[in-house]
Amino acid sequence: MKTIYNSIREEVEKHSKVRNSVLGNVNQWKRSHYIILSEIIKDELSDAEELKGGKKFEIGNTISHVTLQRFFENDYQDKTHNDLRFLKTLDKICIFLGYKDLNDYIQSMGPKNHGKEMGEGFEFLTKMVYDYCATVFEFYKNFPDHKTDIFKDLVFDSSPFLERASQFSRELCERDFQLVTKNNRSNYEVFDIHLVTDEPDKKILETQEFWNLLFKVGKTGEEHFVNQLNTQIYFIRKIDNTWKIWDNYNPDAGRLNRKFEIEK
Repeated sequence: MKTIYNSIREEVEKHSKVRNSVLGNVNQWKRSHYIILSEIIKDELSDAEELKGGKKFEIGNTISHVTLQRFFENDYQDKTHNDLRFLKTLDKICIFLGYKDLNDYIQSMGPKNHGKEMGEGFEFLTKMVYDYCATVFEFYKNFPDHKTDIFKDLVFDSSPFLERASQFSRELCERDFQLVTKNNRSNYEVFDIHLVTDEPDKKILETQEFWNLLFKVGKTGEEHFVNQLNTQIYFIRKIDNTWKIWDNYNPDAGRLNRKFEIEK
């Protein structure tokens, strides 16, 4: 995500409205400059097509100068990007830059990043991660049917990962969760893939992933949102001459399940 974070900052600085203002003549912005930037963004967002209708009330159409100063001056922190309020701020900045939202911006960056982080000969690992995420999305689309056999070609049957993921997802299926996909309401993106460990029978990959999901409960229509941008780790092993995913570290795994535990 650090790549995306820095890229957004650079694009804001290069934006014509910013470059042609007093900000374009200043090397180091101070508090007063962020106040000006806040007003520039506010003026642009007030006319943005993407913020006409309900989305304006969902994320707002202003960004405070304090938030902007923090965004430009603070170093990237993984934990910051699990904050829904900050994700909404990034949405608004991306709309200011001419994109539909953060996800649209990430997708525009995708072709530049895919394949660049991994050396030659590791394409099968990259494909495995992309295929796995696509399969997860299909798995959710089948809810409340619990079809874990969909993972058989990508995840080892005996892996702790499959057991853990199966438990979390089964609980949601039992609650009659259904994924909303109409109008692209649920989507995801994978980017910034790095090879962390390269051993003959084990590979460890680090990815940045953005998951934006809307679930509805069948009988009541109650809505539950998943909006997360995080770093995930994939542990891929070679067993009996076959490469598959053995485990995964996702800091947000089971978030909806924990929500229900708290409500009990």
